[in-house]
Amino acid sequence: MGRGKIEIKRIENSSNRQVTYSKRRSGIIKKAKEISVLCDAQVSLIIFASSGKMHEYCSPSTTLVDILDKYHKQSGKKLWDAKHENLSNEIERIKKENDSMQIKLRHLKGEDVTSLNHKELMAVEEALENGLSGIREKKNEKIEGMRKRGKVLEEEHRYLQFVLRQQEIAKQQQEMAIESNVREIDSGYQRESSDHYTSQMPFAFRVQPIQPNLQERI
Repeated sequence: MGRGKIEIKRIENSSNRQVTYSKRRSGIIKKAKEISVLCDAQVSLIIFASSGKMHEYCSPSTTLVDILDKYHKQSGKKLWDAKHENLSNEIERIKKENDSMQIKLRHLKGEDVTSLNHKELMAVEEALENGLSGIREKKNEKIEGMRKRGKVLEEEHRYLQFVLRQQEIAKQQQEMAIESNVREIDSGYQRESSDHYTSQMPFAFRVQPIQPNLQERI
C-alpha cells in the first residue's frame, strides 16, 4: 500500500516545518549535483530559510556570477541597475590594479623577473634605487635626531651633576657653619662657667697669732 498524497500547504508546526525543510533542502541539492554530473549541466541553486540563513550550490565548472551573467544576456532581464553595474566595474578595476601591484611587488623583491625586458628591468632598478635613497635619507634623519637628542641628554646630565655638586658644597658649608657655631657656643659656655666659679670663690684671710703681753705679767 503506497503512501497517501501529501497536501502542499504551509506546515504550521515549527518543529515539523524545520525537519521538512532540512530534508527537502538536502534532497534538492542532491538532485542539483546529480543533474550537474550526469548531464554536464551548469546548475546554481540558492535557498533562503525562513530564518534568513542561506544555502547554495553551484556546479564546479562555473560560478554563480557567470550563470547570472548568462541569464541576464539570454533573458534580457536586468538583474541589477546601472549603479550596480558601475560598482561591479569598479570592483573589477580594483582587482586588476591589485593584481598589477602584486606583480610589481614581486619584481621589486627580485621574483619573476626573467620575463622582463631590458627597459622593464631598468625601471625596476631605478625604482629600487629611488626607494633605497629614500630609506637612507630617512635613516640619516633618524640618526641625526638621535644624535641631537643624545647631546641634549648629555647637557642635561652635566647640568644635573653641577646642581648636585652645588648642593653638596652648600650642604658642607652649612655643616661647617653649624659646627663652628657649636664650638663657639661651647667655648662661651666654658668661659662663663670659669668666671662664675671665680666670682663665687671666698676670700682668704690671714690670721696673725696673738702674742702674749709679757709686760703685764711682770
